[in-house]
Amino acid sequence: MGSFSIGHWLIVLLIVVLIFGTKKLRNIGGDLGGAVKEFKKGLAEGEDTPKLEADKKTAEPATQSERDKSA
Repeated sequence: MGSFSIGHWLIVLLIVVLIFGTKKLRNIGGDLGGAVKEFKKGLAEGEDTPKLEADKKTAEPATQSERDKSA
């Protein structure tokens, strides 16, 4: 009684398709897929970026203004 059978899910799917239409559902699916792809790409870039920034900071000599700030 607590879970829905396949028949219940088919009826829910039919109602959703009737309300939104197949074109809008296709667009939502494509947008969701693109968002997930961009999110994963951002995570991958985010992991690489701090290492590169840390290397740049150690490789560059400090300027006069940076020396004045730390003193």
